[in-house]
Amino acid sequence: MILSLDTSTTVCSVALHQLDGTLLGCYELFTERTASSRLTTLVQDVVTHAGHALADVSAIAVAKGPGSYTGLRIGVSTAKGLCMALDEPLIGINTLAAMTEQVRPFYPPDTLFCPMIDARRMEVYCAFYNQEGNEVRATSATVLDETSFADLLARTPVVFFGDGADKARSVLTHANAIFPTTQVRPSARTVGTLAVKAYATGDFEELVTFEPYYLKEFMTTTPKQRVN
Repeated sequence: MILSLDTSTTVCSVALHQLDGTLLGCYELFTERTASSRLTTLVQDVVTHAGHALADVSAIAVAKGPGSYTGLRIGVSTAKGLCMALDEPLIGINTLAAMTEQVRPFYPPDTLFCPMIDARRMEVYCAFYNQEGNEVRATSATVLDETSFADLLARTPVVFFGDGADKARSVLTHANAIFPTTQVRPSARTVGTLAVKAYATGDFEELVTFEPYYLKEFMTTTPKQRVN
């Protein structure tokens, strides 16, 4: 089995899949700051309630980003700790690719998919995928305006989704721009779907050196008042 974690955004989710892709269980919390306090509980619960033990798991998968700096650090550190304890491999999955897995089945073959994660102001983390789930434009931090993605929109319909899509909706008025009415959030369920494929091809991460895919450099501030 593969145990998958996603703490890329405010959603904290854990899923358990068999190696043939069968979903055995998925727990999701949609409240703020749950990853640090609830993640390990969700891990234990999803495995136990599916009738198994952590020792039965063959690999750990984690949404590697982009996303929240804090959330990604929590998810990746937890996944690495589980891999070390269980002596099992680590699989890293792009958060945007996993989001795309949620919507691909509902659109025709010529559609492109642009998952978006809010990066504050008018900036989003995004990428473009085709109907086969292949990346056709790499993950980037993009500041949105009226001309964004004009070349792609001129050729084919593009589905924009995720918590950054509301920003795109306000500036992208092209007829080929599609905005689903249902919110699409990152989920360990589709992280696990892609992790099953990665496991089959032996696409594992180097446990010691693996880090979250922050996309942008982590920025810190200096306290204005010194504490003695």
